[in-house]
Amino acid sequence: MSNQYKVKLSEEKKLLHIATLGKTVGVRGDMKLHIKCDFPDQFKDGATFLINSKTSITLESVNLARGLARVLGVTSVEDAKRYTNVKLFTTYDETRKNCHLKEGEFFWFDIVGCDVVEDGKILGKVQEVQRITTSDYLNVKTSDTLLKAGYATSFLLPYHEPFILHTDIENKSIEVSGGLDILEAS
Repeated sequence: MSNQYKVKLSEEKKLLHIATLGKTVGVRGDMKLHIKCDFPDQFKDGATFLINSKTSITLESVNLARGLARVLGVTSVEDAKRYTNVKLFTTYDETRKNCHLKEGEFFWFDIVGCDVVEDGKILGKVQEVQRITTSDYLNVKTSDTLLKAGYATSFLLPYHEPFILHTDIENKSIEVSGGLDILEAS
């Protein structure tokens, strides 16, 4: 499963926050690049990213080993300081085009909204995906039926075997095992 952090909605497009430019480094306008996703390969010389729903910037140079980037046209520390703490965004379509998944992997934004189903019973709906240390967890909002039965309003379900049996993005459904036990213990 990929990790494109913090889904952000805008009026025109759904944007994904994938990096933040940090403080300046050196005298030529280089800046720290804080990557917030699992796809560092998309940060390369000449790559263009949105900084809001209408404005984009192009990275002139990127040094992933040092975690540095320089914005096209920025040649001094003073110029670079305008971009300190600027967030870099991309769209869902650009992510699908530029970030290649392995078999059985899914983008977090595709998993959000899926029904979590165990033995034909809907336990709830995925509200978000969280990474805790090195594992991914589904934050599931419990179904109304189970809420009325006195279960917790939400629960965390590990997104790996043996809990996840099958993920069907097209039908927005994730078949699980042991999810009800976790909900009961929540």
